[in-house]
Amino acid sequence: MTGGRRTQAERDAITVEIGYALFSAAFAAALLFGAVAGPAYVFRLPAGVRDTLLGLGAVLAAALFAARVVTVLVRFRQVRDLARGGRAQPSQPGRTSPDS
Repeated sequence: MTGGRRTQAERDAITVEIGYALFSAAFAAALLFGAVAGPAYVFRLPAGVRDTLLGLGAVLAAALFAARVVTVLVRFRQVRDLARGGRAQPSQPGRTSPDS
């Protein structure tokens, strides 16, 4: 934070972004879990294979959930910091900023 208190609009934006991060992470994790562990529910597999698929699906889904939440919130912070007056990169490759 760059000093001072946050405005209501900033608090609302953060709340919405956290909600988006959690919802999109849960959705992506559920899809990944279904893709990895789904065959364990659809087909008759040996118990060892079924348990492995369920465990692997749970671990991968948890990792994806955490990674998605972190990336969404880090990207939000970067965009917010740029909007507050940070230096942005040129919009087109090969072009320079007017103040360079």
